[in-house]
Amino acid sequence: MAGKVKGCLRACFGKRGLLLVVLFAGFSFTPPVWAGSTPPAQRIVLPNELVVLVCEEHSLPLVVFQLLVDAGSRLDPVGKEGLANLTAHGLLLGTSTQNVAAINEALDFMGASLNSSAGRDFSVVGLQVLKKDLEKGFAFLMDTLTSPVFPEDEIRKETRKILGSIQSSDEQPMALAEKTFRKTLFPQSPYGQPVEGTRESVTKLSREDALQFYRSFYHPHGAILAIVGDITAEEVRTKLIPSLAKWPGANTSPAPFNATHAKGPQLITVNRQITQANIVLGNIGVRRDAPDYYSLSVMNYILGGGGFGSRLMEEIRVKKGLAYSVASFFDAEKYQGSFQVVMQTKNSSARDAIALARREMELIQKESVSEEELRRAKAYLVGSFRLRLDTQSKLASFLTQVAYYGLGLDYPEKYPLLINAVKSEDVLRVGKEHLHPEATILVVVGNLKEAQMEPPSTSR
Repeated sequence: MAGKVKGCLRACFGKRGLLLVVLFAGFSFTPPVWAGSTPPAQRIVLPNELVVLVCEEHSLPLVVFQLLVDAGSRLDPVGKEGLANLTAHGLLLGTSTQNVAAINEALDFMGASLNSSAGRDFSVVGLQVLKKDLEKGFAFLMDTLTSPVFPEDEIRKETRKILGSIQSSDEQPMALAEKTFRKTLFPQSPYGQPVEGTRESVTKLSREDALQFYRSFYHPHGAILAIVGDITAEEVRTKLIPSLAKWPGANTSPAPFNATHAKGPQLITVNRQITQANIVLGNIGVRRDAPDYYSLSVMNYILGGGGFGSRLMEEIRVKKGLAYSVASFFDAEKYQGSFQVVMQTKNSSARDAIALARREMELIQKESVSEEELRRAKAYLVGSFRLRLDTQSKLASFLTQVAYYGLGLDYPEKYPLLINAVKSEDVLRVGKEHLHPEATILVVVGNLKEAQMEPPSTSR
């Protein structure tokens, strides 16, 4: 897999992220069970401004590191979209002391895994290692982080892999619909570009580009490192922090960000000779730190985020039989993200399905949700929250993002209170303020003749 160095140790997860079993050295272990609250995390700020979060969790003899760096694709220069992604992958392709083959072999021998990936807001470098190999594994992490060389031949190979991934994505109708929606909603913003970049932009990227991006953004200022597992805060202070403190800092200022977005109504169609129309409709969303986030979470669960318990699923699939899958979600990011309704339906029923989706958006703006709907939504959101933190890896990811978005380390305790405080009038208010059914951006990828849509604005 691009951007990953694979070790022998593997955790098996179901589609919903539930840990099934972890196997190594002939032993099996059950997931950690935290009664009442998550393990507390200690926060340490180093002189170079690196924030270190330490969380002791001793159910498995593993230590998980997750480093979040403010180096996401929103920082890609114009015309070089995909650079953050290539740089994140390139970190694992060799250092000044060892090549990628030697790194893979050593990690395999330890049963450790090292990975790196980019998102829109930030990039992540992660390590999972057995406690007995802690110092060896940590040395690999620091070497990868501080001494990558981005070998020319390996960068070319990685570029070819990324281009293949882009081609594969463009051949998937729903992925194409989602890309088209974001490009339309954010026409002059980095949020409108795919994290992987485009065929045109990726072919122009070079080793020098990746090296320059690394030098500009991979530094401790603004970075957050979560260390979770079979380790104590004292061990972190004595064994790890001396090396972390040597990571050179940098004088940087916040990068400018174009937060503009387009407004609807807009219809974008892509003609494909397929049996089902792939549909995305929606509008601008909210920042992750928006005060309305929790009321929106409850509202969206009732509207389309609650699976078979949601209104969209009940009306469009169960009652009308127009779609196999339909859902809605808010993609909240560091800056304003998006609200989307996504669905697949027969080409001939696309118009009817779209009309029903808009009608349900209008109804939740006009009429208060029932007390039973409100109760079910809150119960699910609060009850499922702990499942997001049931492994060391998920807890490490959670801690870095909570710190990144400024939510506070007491967020696990605050979250149920914030959700349970939502009232029906809050749901009504945020529906009116944040849904725009009369002015959506609508993307349809399908057989446009069968769907009786407007002539295609894009033909593929």
